[in-house]
Amino acid sequence: MRAIRVDASSATILLTEAPAPKVRDRQTGEIAKDAVSGEALMTVGVVYIDGGDSSIVQVTIPESGVTEGLTVGAPVSLPGLVARPWESVFNGQQRHGIAFRATAVAPGAFPMAEAV
Repeated sequence: MRAIRVDASSATILLTEAPAPKVRDRQTGEIAKDAVSGEALMTVGVVYIDGGDSSIVQVTIPESGVTEGLTVGAPVSLPGLVARPWESVFNGQQRHGIAFRATAVAPGAFPMAEAV
């Protein structure tokens, strides 16, 4: 399915969960790998605030894209952020959602307030 680029230039993105390995199989503990590069994948939890609306989302990042200096509660940037719709059948139940992926997660800054 097609990935949709997310313009986060006007959004405030705050880190709510520190980077952790993305688990592919909970029963075996297998860590998810990128299908192309084979690199281990990580997830971070963020709150994405834009236009007065907010959403708590999990974002997948390659392990090499996790930078030093991340602090829970602080603003972060997510370069290359994309959203990819998905759907599947699990235990006979149809499920769907949106998966978010970025090329990196780095310390960010609060957006500048617009002049009145």
